[in-house]
Amino acid sequence: MRRLLLVAFLALGACATQPGPNTPATVGQVDLARYAGLWHEAARFPTSFQDSSRVRCEAVTAQYTLRPDGAVDVLNRCRNAAADGAMRNATAIARSASPGNDRLRVSFFWPFFGDYWIIGLDPEYRWAVVGAPRRDYLWVLSRAPVMAEADYMAAVAIAQREGFAVDKLQRTVQP
Repeated sequence: MRRLLLVAFLALGACATQPGPNTPATVGQVDLARYAGLWHEAARFPTSFQDSSRVRCEAVTAQYTLRPDGAVDVLNRCRNAAADGAMRNATAIARSASPGNDRLRVSFFWPFFGDYWIIGLDPEYRWAVVGAPRRDYLWVLSRAPVMAEADYMAAVAIAQREGFAVDKLQRTVQP
């Protein structure tokens, strides 16, 4: 029964959300070659896979590597503070779902995909704001382990403008 519920939940989550009048605006254009590289998580909405009784992710990073076929390899890492700092890794593949590469579909295990919409991006690619069209996921990313406060506030303002409940944001502990 639990397996059936898990499959049903994942199947529902795999449904693609199309842009519409009530979805957040994305940045329009992302140069995936510039976006590639190491990002540090500055803040996030709590998620079951990062925040639970057995998982408390700190020192979170995402490494994006552009592939020759145009897809992006993803390596997410965190130190699990709920398990004596044990490292956790998750790998995925992301593919563009928009002509401007600002909406990606990410799969941690086929055939299920999640939305990764870039709703804010510093012109120099120093920070990014990533969310989901239903506004149930939100991440603030930075190239530096500690994000400058002015940049963080600019990122949060974008998320708020796009209708995200920014009071749910939790800062990520970084070394």
